[in-house]
Amino acid sequence: MLYVDVNVNRPGNEDVMFELSADHEEFRALVREFAEAEIEPRVAQWDKDSYFPTELIPKLGELGLFGLVVPEEFGGTRRPEGAGPEAGGGDFTMLCVAIEELGRVDQAIGITLEAGVGLGINPILTYGTPEQKARWLPDLAAGRALAGFGLTEPDAGSDAGGTKTKATLADGMWTVNGAKSFITNSGSSITSVVTVTARTGTRDNGTPEISAIMIPSGTPGFTVAPPYHKLGWHISDTHGLSFQDCQVPEANLLGRRGKGFAQFLATLDDGRIAIAALATGCTQRMLEEATAYSKTRLAFGKPIATYQGVAFQISDLAVLAETSRLLTYKAAWLKDEMDAGRRTMAEVKQAASIAKLYTSEAAVTATRIATQIFGGNGFMEEYPVARFYRDAKILEIGEGTSEVQRMLIARGLGLPA
Repeated sequence: MLYVDVNVNRPGNEDVMFELSADHEEFRALVREFAEAEIEPRVAQWDKDSYFPTELIPKLGELGLFGLVVPEEFGGTRRPEGAGPEAGGGDFTMLCVAIEELGRVDQAIGITLEAGVGLGINPILTYGTPEQKARWLPDLAAGRALAGFGLTEPDAGSDAGGTKTKATLADGMWTVNGAKSFITNSGSSITSVVTVTARTGTRDNGTPEISAIMIPSGTPGFTVAPPYHKLGWHISDTHGLSFQDCQVPEANLLGRRGKGFAQFLATLDDGRIAIAALATGCTQRMLEEATAYSKTRLAFGKPIATYQGVAFQISDLAVLAETSRLLTYKAAWLKDEMDAGRRTMAEVKQAASIAKLYTSEAAVTATRIATQIFGGNGFMEEYPVARFYRDAKILEIGEGTSEVQRMLIARGLGLPA
């Protein structure tokens, strides 16, 4: 877990450290070693081919990454409360470390883990029945399968309450009709299930009743569209989905009827922190790339790092990376503390939105700065900054746009936003 260590050995000064535990840093080194050995050598070609490497997912599972928040009884590696460094568990913080390190090598691989856990596993883990958990979680935690969550629709993005997909219940079966857009991990050969939000009725006040329903891959009437041709995240598995008289058992309701929208909003809080970790990995990589390049690229007979105009921009990158990391892991720590009963949901919500807003916009800025430092080379696909430049923009959109985050932060301050 994160902790603050205050050292007052120097009279009149306080040396304050805010850092991850030794266990977290050892885990970071493990994930970094894996990412640099298994992903880095192949990622440029995967990106060029828009290839989703299903063969990589079980390896991530063997490393324990998909099972970090899943209890052992369902095949995960989540530690019992009170176990681990400083008796805090810190499993969500561990997940953020993994996402940051994967994102440092490739953003699309990082989002595969983030969505696989945050949008695939977490809703089942949090709201599923014992039978649903036993059926789906072991394969998901092991990386043998992936799961998606369908909220966004062609005409309902930030306005998630505008869901048009409908599900009617009759004779013990849900019949689902509608469409979803931009759904991650939804159409791969190892996708096992997609949970979708759907209108299941109308409340007394006239507002729609939204519920979450699990639809296994291959269910008749469930159609996966071809992969999107995206600006970035070429490696990520992202599809539109359609449902035409798609029938699943009544037992496939996830959580309580009518609580699907509220359940997903709670899921988004975790997801925003995880996206912040992904963005932090992007900014960190831009700092590393720009620093190394500036020391070897010569202009007027000297490394460009010797010019103040370049050195100051790299200094800005260092500030962006450090601030992003602090905001991300403060939010992750608050989430772990809330799970242990020591912090409130309101604190986590506010910290999650602040972290997501800052880190995503910082990542976009960082890729722009790095590309500028690389000059013409930054516009060439031979250099990774070009890929990160393409990949960064979606960070300001996915799991709540920057505008939505500003609205939520303002509400957290008591403003009538």
